[in-house]
Amino acid sequence: MNHIAIKMLMGDRGKYLGIVMGLTFASLIMTQQPAIFLGLMSRSYSFISDVGLPDIWVMDEKVQFVDDIKPLQDTELYRVRGISGVEWAMPMYKGLLKARLADGTFQTCNVVGLDDATLIGGPPVMLEGSIEDLRRSDGIIVDIDGARDKLGKPTPGGERIPLKIGDSVELNDHRAIVVGIAKVTRTFQSQPVVYTTYSRAKNYAPKERKLLSFVLVKAKPGQDLAELTRRIRANTGLAAYTGEAFKTLTYEYFMHNTGIPINFGISVLLGFIVGAAIAGQTFYNSTLENLRQFGVLKAMGTSNWVLLRMILLQAVLVGTIGYGLGVGLTALFGYSMRNSILAFKFPWQLLMFSGAGVSLICIFAALLSIIKVIRLEPAIVFKG
Repeated sequence: MNHIAIKMLMGDRGKYLGIVMGLTFASLIMTQQPAIFLGLMSRSYSFISDVGLPDIWVMDEKVQFVDDIKPLQDTELYRVRGISGVEWAMPMYKGLLKARLADGTFQTCNVVGLDDATLIGGPPVMLEGSIEDLRRSDGIIVDIDGARDKLGKPTPGGERIPLKIGDSVELNDHRAIVVGIAKVTRTFQSQPVVYTTYSRAKNYAPKERKLLSFVLVKAKPGQDLAELTRRIRANTGLAAYTGEAFKTLTYEYFMHNTGIPINFGISVLLGFIVGAAIAGQTFYNSTLENLRQFGVLKAMGTSNWVLLRMILLQAVLVGTIGYGLGVGLTALFGYSMRNSILAFKFPWQLLMFSGAGVSLICIFAALLSIIKVIRLEPAIVFKG
């Protein structure tokens, strides 16, 4: 009976391919769009992930996400250092400054100032140079994507020559020398990331009374992080979050205060609806064309259970093929975009999500056909 079911399914190649293409489209949309969404949302807290050494981030209590900088006075650093359970606490500056390029144009950069003595909070991977080179006069480290693209030297042909060690740029009318190239995770704004020392970053930044963005804290061995964050808040009046809690705070801000989830959710829903409409209608029409064959099987004594298994086999077959093609195209798309500015993250849970969506579409399509076949009278064979 399985062989007969497959023959019925593939008898009309046009309808068979239509069902598979409908499911492929649905699987592709339900996998690709969430992968782009997850990639985009992970970029919102990528800076926190890159700074992996501190256990706790201390900041102004009104900060809502990692780029919502509300500067502190430098004296807050010493208050945090004096709290029991803190092994060390280091300052960090983070702000947006304009870089003047060789052709006179300006590019906004994400400037990060690290503690002069320890350089804690630096880039995760150095491609050229060393992080210790930041101690050289006017030294900065630039991320590789910014060095190649937005901070590159423009040419008459419109292309850009990547920055290299020894090149200079102007940051807020101050000379800066590139002493290293680093690899960092792209941020939500995809702006060039520039690392320098904390004291130099304060010179680059516009003069303000407060310039300390974050205090990075390392807990003593065996210290409970939840208790230490509570102690820091109680003693300083500042906000204190573990790295994971700060990521969650940033993630939830973008989830609740932007239209990104709604936009991607609508795309996924449309993919599901269109896939269900195409696959369901085509699968049902295929069943209608094979009603006489099902009637013959019923007249020969085939039970409804056997006919139901035949239809389910057809649905599982086209669902598996369509799901595999959609997931494969998504993986190919993600691989081809791996070095581009496009955000893309493809965790294994996404396979289960799209698989559940395709399964629902197949169940819907199979139910339409099952109801028709179960109600079928064998006498249809002898009509006309």
